[in-house]
Amino acid sequence: MHPIELIVGLGNPGPEYAHTRHNAGAWYVTELARLHGAQLREEGKFFGWTGRVRIANRDVRLLIPATFMNRSGKAVAALANFYQIPPEAILVAHDELDLPPGSARFKQGGGHGGHNGLRDIIGCLGNNKDFYRLRLGIGHPGHKSQVAGFVLTKAPATEQSLLDATVDEAVRATDILFSDGMTRAMNRLHAFNADSTK
Repeated sequence: MHPIELIVGLGNPGPEYAHTRHNAGAWYVTELARLHGAQLREEGKFFGWTGRVRIANRDVRLLIPATFMNRSGKAVAALANFYQIPPEAILVAHDELDLPPGSARFKQGGGHGGHNGLRDIIGCLGNNKDFYRLRLGIGHPGHKSQVAGFVLTKAPATEQSLLDATVDEAVRATDILFSDGMTRAMNRLHAFNADSTK
């Protein structure tokens, strides 16, 4: 496994989107920065909010694109190209319709699954799909025609508490990823279900 050098949290910019389901990846990077005492600052040349943290004695860059979701790759490619970070050293956190709220998964590679942020990142990285993903479950509204409205609305309070617990657990699993490797981190995160911890 290539050591991860960049962690990206996907979302849409602006206060009207800050608490919508589509911003789950951005919540995760915000929490990661907070727990590691890092400030995220807007950086124009990277089209996003960036910061640096040390996790298990490794230097890691953080990025939340300030572009809209479907242009996420512009920010990721700008930062990755500038610091010569290969796709295999990038972890992208995003909302995942195919997982229920309260669960999350790590994976490497794969397609975009209809996610506009992942689609644009793959394209901007020269169609390289080998970056890692942190899939934060938000559930599915039941029909594909409802997806756009679903991801751009706030979750009800009971569901939001599951999402918050999952983000918290994902941050802890990230520390394990850096100290003990992906397999241990996956074992921890994939066994977690916020719904059963109530």
